[in-house]
Amino acid sequence: MGKGIYKLISEAELRKYAELAVLAGVNLQQNQLLIIHSDIQNAALARLIQKAAYEAGASNVFIDWTDEQSAKEFYLHAADRVIDHFPDWQAARFKEWDDAGAAYIHIISENLDVFKDVSSERISRFQKASRTKLSDYHAKIRSHQVRWCLLAVPYAAWAAKVFPSLSIEEALQSLWKLILKGSRADGENPIKDWESHNRDFEFRKKVLNESQFEALHFTNSRGTDLFVGLPENHRYIGGGVQDKNGIPFFPNIPTEEIFTAPHKYKVNGKLVGTKPLIYGGSVIDDFYLIFKDGRITDYYAAKGQEVLQNLIETDEGSHYLGEIALVSNQSPLAQEDTLFYNTLFDENTACHIGIGNASPSNIQNGINQSEEELEAAGMNTSL
Repeated sequence: MGKGIYKLISEAELRKYAELAVLAGVNLQQNQLLIIHSDIQNAALARLIQKAAYEAGASNVFIDWTDEQSAKEFYLHAADRVIDHFPDWQAARFKEWDDAGAAYIHIISENLDVFKDVSSERISRFQKASRTKLSDYHAKIRSHQVRWCLLAVPYAAWAAKVFPSLSIEEALQSLWKLILKGSRADGENPIKDWESHNRDFEFRKKVLNESQFEALHFTNSRGTDLFVGLPENHRYIGGGVQDKNGIPFFPNIPTEEIFTAPHKYKVNGKLVGTKPLIYGGSVIDDFYLIFKDGRITDYYAAKGQEVLQNLIETDEGSHYLGEIALVSNQSPLAQEDTLFYNTLFDENTACHIGIGNASPSNIQNGINQSEEELEAAGMNTSL
């Protein structure tokens, strides 16, 4: 399956995509360690990224292979005590990589059916165990202390979902085209295209950060009427960001959003989703959330209610927001008016929220503040 997917794109196009991830995505530095997280079906792209990284001067490139079919068997059959436990040796790997100053590239795809027979409750329990054990790593990711990048590859079932009227080959070709277009990787010089893209981001962020609006008000035709209060000295970030050493990078390819953190206790009203949410391989659709003084007090999904419940009930902090994102409706992805059934792409076609942990980078000097100071400023914390 993996090889068939890559026959539908030229090696030159794929090489530019790989180089974009290395040179713009994580902005790999000389003698830096790179960790590539990839499913085995995406070996072709992972190896091209590995090659591009060594050409850019990487000290070492380690590919952390995964296999979604093995993951499915794990969720179906592993003992309960194993589902609730994330091994220490797994956490130790991340600590050693972080201590070595590694950058991370994650190659993702969307196989909507792979976990359809798996209990969402078991997936949620294992994800909670892993987030708890890897809390230090995720804190570094959220605060941009380490450089990382997500990029996507088509999968047959995903392409068929996006383009149901096309043959599998035509659907895959169409999805490849949209991924490269949305990622601004289809031009003569994607690196320069991303530099121009980032200049637009910088202008918009400057306007928003200087304005320091007290709140944002969202409405839509489906019933959304949501007031989102903002903390004092909040910061909009997005597009290119900087790590702790001031080195710029792009966490998401594609990316069209500018985001900040809402005040934990100043979100009120109703939000009705306009697109499905894909979480843990499951679809949440036709859903709404109701907020009172920041907390989610009621929620409903016609499809995926149990998945939504497990997500919101992760901990107390997951009942509050950590992110509010603004997205231009003039972006290449938004102009396509396509439902991607993939969060990385769909979130870059519409304004959106993120429940859970807020990034310290979203308030001035937040990275240097204690948890108590961040809480006092209205920043939410969660697994």
